[in-house]
Amino acid sequence: QVPLVESGGGLVQVGGSLRLSCAATGGITNINDMGWHRQAPGKQHELVASITNGGTTNYGDSVKGRFTISRDNAKNTVYLQMNNLTPEDTAVYYCYMETGIGGSYADYWGQGTQVTVSS
Repeated sequence: QVPLVESGGGLVQVGGSLRLSCAATGGITNINDMGWHRQAPGKQHELVASITNGGTTNYGDSVKGRFTISRDNAKNTVYLQMNNLTPEDTAVYYCYMETGIGGSYADYWGQGTQVTVSS
């Protein structure tokens, strides 16, 4: 069973918006930080955004002011609202969740969802 299930990727025109979702499955508990990374062809893997279980957010410089990360702890779900998209945002987006309590920790990753921004 895939631990994290992503949805919401697709093809959008420049200036458009997409909302990605990532839900934890399989009884994952004690989730701490959640976030999104992305990998574009020929580019390094980069952090897009993260959010702590207290709601503190962090964004990569290239997405600040355009992307918003949020989470629903009751649903074990993290969201990424992406506005004013540019071709440079084209990438595979991966969600992650860091879990742990009492010295036992584990990280989980989604399968990736393609976002393509056409000019």
